[in-house]
Amino acid sequence: MRRREFIRLLGGATFAVPISVRAQQHAMPVLGYLHTGSPGAYEHLTASFLQGLKETGFADGQNVSIEYRWAEGQFDRLPALADDLIQRHVAVIAALGGSTSPLAAKKLTSSIPIVFSSGEVDPVKSGLVTSLNQPGGNVTGVNPMTGSLAAKRLELLHQIVPNAVVMGYLINSRNPNFEILAKDVRDAAHSLGLQLYEQSASTEQEIDAAFTSFADRGIGALFVGNDPFFLVRREQIVALVARHAMPASYYSHEFVTAGGLVSYAASFADAYRLAGTYCGRILKGEKPADLPVAQSVKIDLAINLKTAKALGLTVPETLLATADEVIE
Repeated sequence: MRRREFIRLLGGATFAVPISVRAQQHAMPVLGYLHTGSPGAYEHLTASFLQGLKETGFADGQNVSIEYRWAEGQFDRLPALADDLIQRHVAVIAALGGSTSPLAAKKLTSSIPIVFSSGEVDPVKSGLVTSLNQPGGNVTGVNPMTGSLAAKRLELLHQIVPNAVVMGYLINSRNPNFEILAKDVRDAAHSLGLQLYEQSASTEQEIDAAFTSFADRGIGALFVGNDPFFLVRREQIVALVARHAMPASYYSHEFVTAGGLVSYAASFADAYRLAGTYCGRILKGEKPADLPVAQSVKIDLAINLKTAKALGLTVPETLLATADEVIE
């Protein structure tokens, strides 16, 4: 069948659907899915979100319709994407991938429920909610507190590479929470007696340039900052780390699966699943103000022994014994 004939057939198929079925489809609530990242990089986490929805009795295309909006790591796109969802009169907005997406949505609506999954900054301090137990207003969600793990992450990297006195720090200064995130890492480095050499990157080309600068400086190890854009570009980052033989620590186990050395992170999959259940509960009639911010406390330590051996590193047995995932 020719492509044009196929397209015409698809177009005509709409009119073949019984009126009762079309009315049922039209009556389905619409859920807006607003994300700072890209669909490919976050496919597995979106699956966890959909699992949470399923646990509350909702499935995309059956009794709820999901409108996806992705910022592709460009934070300045979020207000327009959020506004588009609001204009479509969605029943609830799942604003994920950090605090920037729910904050963008909150600035534009005080009536549509918003569910977030944000851990890089405190949701009370960022202004998302008035308190964790009583969020108030139209916003609630899940708080994995990934930002608070920075000190432990740096300590673990220092245990694996004890001779690294100067560490590289890859950051994204365009992240609205940049200063808050950077302060945690700088304070941790100071307490451990380490020096940080910081390089900012918010594009593919800037990541390449940052690694050239790290290599020229001769850093002993690399600390990759918590930023959705870096997860989108994880294959590029891990490849550059391998090319320059840099021991590196990451904020998500996805980097370790891709070949990175070590990660110490909250379980994003668990956080997204909980966000999905919250959206489902709101679709059933519960109010965000009555749903306390959920605490996702599952923390995973992942170590890639293949990468450690390639770098000539010996991972302490105490770390291997406590690791949740060891790739050999």
